[in-house]
Amino acid sequence: MSLTEEQKQKVADWIEDGAKPADVQSRLEAEFNLRVTYMEVRFLIDDLKVMPKDPTPPPVESPAEGAATDFPENPLPDEAGAQPQKVMEEGIPFLAEGEAGASKVDVQVDSITRPGAMVSGHATMSDGKKVDWYLDQYGRLGMVPPEPGYRPAQNDLIEFQAALEKELMKQGF
Repeated sequence: MSLTEEQKQKVADWIEDGAKPADVQSRLEAEFNLRVTYMEVRFLIDDLKVMPKDPTPPPVESPAEGAATDFPENPLPDEAGAQPQKVMEEGIPFLAEGEAGASKVDVQVDSITRPGAMVSGHATMSDGKKVDWYLDQYGRLGMVPPEPGYRPAQNDLIEFQAALEKELMKQGF
């Protein structure tokens, strides 16, 4: 492929403006009537010594100052002087020992871990359904429902995570 210096400069400008190799390939055909392969465009970009830019991520909106959040990082006692619940990293309330929630979840750890997991077990949700759970080598939590499409209640999931953490601590994990 042979391009004039003016065309090469135009391609370099496209890249600097954020065009991807596929965009350059399309524009070369549309503006210069040059049909080139994707690999040829990659070589051209390399020869021009320009680097395609990563797209800038959209700005993350932060809550307005003073806006109330469901789970503040440093909770203060309420007007009655009662201490709020402790909060785990993910914003899930950590139920204190003996503190009862709206649901009741029983978590058990298997004595023989299922293949491919670091630790596994089962949990009985408040609706009486038994789900199998496991933690893989990367620390990812997985649940195997008793039937396709089953999803435990949100309160059950919160209580399950807190109970699982306590049970794993007891067993030295």
